[in-house]
Amino acid sequence: MSAPLVSEVAEGSPAERFGLLVGDELVSIGGEQPLDVIEYQQMVDGERVELLIKRPGQILQRKIIIEKEQGEPLGARVDSAVFDRIRTCDNHCEFCFIYQLPKGLRRSLYLKDDDYRLSFLYGNFTTLTRFTELDAERVLSERLSPLYVSLHATDPEVRAGMLRNPRGATSLRWLDVLLEGGIEVHGQVVVCPGVNDGPILEETLLDCLDRFGTLASVAVVPLGLSKFSEEARMRPHSVEEAVAVLDVVERVSDAGVRLEGRRRLFASDEYYLMAHRAIPPVAYYQDVDQLENGIGLAAQFLAEVSGAAQSHSRSGGFFQSVDGAPPWGYRAERSALSSPRLNEAPILLTGEFGASILRLALAILGREDISIREVANTYFAGTVAVAGLLTAEDLIPVLNEDLTARWVLPDVCLNEGRFLDGASLADLPCEVEIVATTGTALAELLASAPALQGAH
Repeated sequence: MSAPLVSEVAEGSPAERFGLLVGDELVSIGGEQPLDVIEYQQMVDGERVELLIKRPGQILQRKIIIEKEQGEPLGARVDSAVFDRIRTCDNHCEFCFIYQLPKGLRRSLYLKDDDYRLSFLYGNFTTLTRFTELDAERVLSERLSPLYVSLHATDPEVRAGMLRNPRGATSLRWLDVLLEGGIEVHGQVVVCPGVNDGPILEETLLDCLDRFGTLASVAVVPLGLSKFSEEARMRPHSVEEAVAVLDVVERVSDAGVRLEGRRRLFASDEYYLMAHRAIPPVAYYQDVDQLENGIGLAAQFLAEVSGAAQSHSRSGGFFQSVDGAPPWGYRAERSALSSPRLNEAPILLTGEFGASILRLALAILGREDISIREVANTYFAGTVAVAGLLTAEDLIPVLNEDLTARWVLPDVCLNEGRFLDGASLADLPCEVEIVATTGTALAELLASAPALQGAH
């Protein structure tokens, strides 16, 4: 158990007015110690907030009493989401990407959580294998909604085998409890070829329409494989298998629309790209509830490019899951939208999947003259082809091709200024500008970019 540390104090806030400082340790709030940021927010919500703090470099603790309007924000952010021990995952899934990380990365990247609180705060997926009656009571009483649950298969034997945990066969009973209690829950199915595709996948999706009929959405996504995977059963999808998965998802999803009048089952953008099929329009995805899972992300991006949709904020992707990154995210100081090189045409850096979508975006904008540089992910290799997992090691050989070019990189590659391999922008051989990973930001960037002849 550790006390939360104040990481930010808003100017003009009650916290600032009553003398709270960055670095203060919140020993207790109203005589109690919060377990997580959820309790912290509840404890500081009243008109009178009594804090016992310990200031850096001082031995004695001091009391601060803050008076404010009921419900007025305290104006102090804390340094982490969970102050007691994060509930780690005791499953041993063959497809877990954390098992596929190389050695030598920062320790936080190897943390596997299965904590419903991080599901509520960040959209992390939980298997519910460590969920308890006390957890259910808290979720229902405090209305911790929405939550995100990894399904993978509803067949008990198949699910337990995929999780390598016998509790996987029974833990979906908690999903029944959550749904019956009116909690909004979004599901995920990671498809492993030859394991939970075909009839198993169809049974799982039919159960999502029937037994778990109030699930808000279900994302069907392919497993990600890096070159570090040591699991013999895990292999990439073939094109034919990707087509088969899409056929099953669309068939059952369409049946759900006929029954309920709305769509809740979706295949990820990666399946459409692997199957060489056109991505549906953004309206197909209803409320685009699982953008960070690649559900409707391309459609939303293209709609933002054309001005047909407002920009959705993006989280930190893989960083969000393993680092417990603060939800306000990272924005580099050198933004491509405020660059002094606005009169130069940018070269857009992205991964294999991102390049496919950027080409469509440039066509919408009439800017096929803008160059896209597709960067191969050699760091993870395998099936990894998304921009968010590009590392400095992947980028450096490409940047060395032209150290004077105006390179632009999506911010989803970075968290607090670092790539997954631990490098920062300063470690790159030349300047790279950062742009938000939204269609709106891309359109704004290219609005000022000069036209080039002969670019590709």
